[in-house]
Amino acid sequence: MSDPRQGWYRWYALGLLALINVLNYLDRNVIFALFEPIKRDLGLTDAQLGWLGSAYILVFSVAALPAGVLSDLRSRRMVIAVGVGVWSAFTSLGGLVRNYTQLFITRSAVGIGEAAFGPASSSLVADYFPGPGRAVAMGILSAGIPLGGVAGILLGGALEEMYGWRVAFMAVGVPGFLLAVLAAQLIDPTRPSTPVHLLKVLKRFEIGAARLFRHFAPLIIGAAVGGIAAYWLDHYYGADSVVDVAVFSIAISLGLACNIGLWFWQIHRDRIEDTPFGPDVTGPVGDAFDELLRALRVVLRTPTLVYVFLAGAMISFGLNGIVGWGPTFASRTLGLTAGEASRLLGGTGLIVGTLGTLAGGFIADYLKRYTEAGRVITTGIGLLIGGPLAVWTLTVRDPELFVYAFGAAFFFLTWYNGPLAATIFDVVPSRISSTVVGAYLLFIHLAGDAIAFPLVGSLSDEFGIDRAILLLPTVAIGGGVVILLATKYIRRDMARAAVPTGEYPTVN
Repeated sequence: MSDPRQGWYRWYALGLLALINVLNYLDRNVIFALFEPIKRDLGLTDAQLGWLGSAYILVFSVAALPAGVLSDLRSRRMVIAVGVGVWSAFTSLGGLVRNYTQLFITRSAVGIGEAAFGPASSSLVADYFPGPGRAVAMGILSAGIPLGGVAGILLGGALEEMYGWRVAFMAVGVPGFLLAVLAAQLIDPTRPSTPVHLLKVLKRFEIGAARLFRHFAPLIIGAAVGGIAAYWLDHYYGADSVVDVAVFSIAISLGLACNIGLWFWQIHRDRIEDTPFGPDVTGPVGDAFDELLRALRVVLRTPTLVYVFLAGAMISFGLNGIVGWGPTFASRTLGLTAGEASRLLGGTGLIVGTLGTLAGGFIADYLKRYTEAGRVITTGIGLLIGGPLAVWTLTVRDPELFVYAFGAAFFFLTWYNGPLAATIFDVVPSRISSTVVGAYLLFIHLAGDAIAFPLVGSLSDEFGIDRAILLLPTVAIGGGVVILLATKYIRRDMARAAVPTGEYPTVN
């Protein structure tokens, strides 16, 4: 076949991946439309609802990095196909649960499947659309975020009203199995399509129990200590869910911080060659942990990426938090049912979110004709306009005015999707792009919405949802300020990434 980066095929691949991304966010966000009936049927608190949202995010974040490494080491299309199948299966199983623990487990497992899609799909699209037009292509792929995310709320609310929340889970999981088959047939534009043998992949990763513990000891210990402490508080003192989740969250956060500190120490200890990216890009492919450290070296030595990571975490905190708690906020403050709140936000968000994402991609590529910082500037402008609009929207109590205010805010807030993703690939060589995206997803979600969901839930239990939710757009505004700091470094970092590094190494 001719080069898949030419002609119609790359548009077919982009369309398929964009459709899968719609389903990705639909399955991810459907639970937010079901918070109220789930809370009623299972007898949960708002803090527990918040942890149902974070269950997915925590697992997704941790799994995104090894999924990115696997995508760089092996077949990106097969990583996508397996991921779609896994998340679809566990989304459907969510309709069969009988208690909070079972639902927590199924939502966590959804994160494993969806973590496989993000790094591999964005890396594929970046290779299908090199250079001009990349932000537009990323915008089309990223249109699945508002389109699928809002559709999940809209469809979830409608299905819940007609058939109940259990059927809603089972129904939205089914289409993924067909899309997984189609994804497995995609042609990789830059890498040889080699058969994927599970045993060889595991051998290549060289992950044994001792090695795994050595590299992730602080995180594992933090999770264990937090879990034991939360259980002890609940069992012996009858502590409510707010105390339990706070203790567990603090322990995991400290463990993660120590783990990142360990990785940075390992990076500082190693000698780095004085080249644009040292041996991180041009050296032979190592095992999974070697690839992790290579990606982290590239991030730390690329100022643009540092600001992208920080801003991405703040954006994830604010925007994903708004999407997650929005239906509950609208239901309680505007006096609506869960279905009415979902339709109110879903109908508007479906249109303006998609338009905003596409507009951000086109505007970013247009500005890039005049300045290398065009994509960064577009991201910052959208957040600095949309953030204050969102703060005002959350003070409105008239349903009709709320719709118009929400639409305006959401349009600008979704500008960042395509430009921010394209910026990562602008400053990172293709050789390790999936691994860097995996590291990005791990960081922004663990430092972003994984904290936002339970934090807002706990604040809501204490002060009310109308006050707690105002924290979210405020943090997103901060993300807009941070990303603009990257304009000072983007030109130099793009030039460094453009240095030829040879052909993609073949892995046997």
